[in-house]
Amino acid sequence: MTRHEKFWASIHDVIQEIEEHPFIRGLVDGSLPMESFQHYIVQDALYLKEFGKVLLMASVKAENNEQRVNFLTHVLDSIRVEEGLHSSFLRKWGIDLEAQEMSPVNRAYTSFLLSVGYSSPFPEVLAAVLPCYWIYMHVGKSLVKLGSPVEEYRRWINTYGGEEYEKGVTWAISQLDKLDVDARTEKQMMENFRLASIYEYMFWDSAYRKERFPFSVKINGKNLMF
Repeated sequence: MTRHEKFWASIHDVIQEIEEHPFIRGLVDGSLPMESFQHYIVQDALYLKEFGKVLLMASVKAENNEQRVNFLTHVLDSIRVEEGLHSSFLRKWGIDLEAQEMSPVNRAYTSFLLSVGYSSPFPEVLAAVLPCYWIYMHVGKSLVKLGSPVEEYRRWINTYGGEEYEKGVTWAISQLDKLDVDARTEKQMMENFRLASIYEYMFWDSAYRKERFPFSVKINGKNLMF
């Protein structure tokens, strides 16, 4: 079994729960409340701003030039997704992203990724960011065959189920098998990978429930910095 096969097998239970979640199923049959999808898009746009920083760290810590260039390209790709998919939705709905606050799960997930990005070596950073790539591709490819009666959901599915997105993800996954790491590092990589995968499940679940902090985390219209 290759390393990437071992990593994927380690989150089989998480993937199964994601596939069966009413948020994911609701994208296909149209039963997902639009308010939940709007909450998700807002949170995902906020997430991508922080995720881009972690990809920059991966680029800086990369072990070879190919990794440096590709992760830097992925930062630009994440910006394009935000500008193309997310911004068009937000404009349509009349939502000002600057006025929005991160959900508890989003703050916890991005804090974890930023912590790993700042403090850990490249292999551990790679393992932490991979679930965002990999799980979205898996879900997108699974749903693209089914489609959706809702235009917004159909656009989301086609974005992550498309061939262009798959190319970048396939490359990122392939880097797992090229790393030369000791047993301790691989164990930490797997822990990062599994925790990030669990956060991916929690992200959709919190969006479905439209989860928010019980009190505003903003003072005078500005985000508190923790």
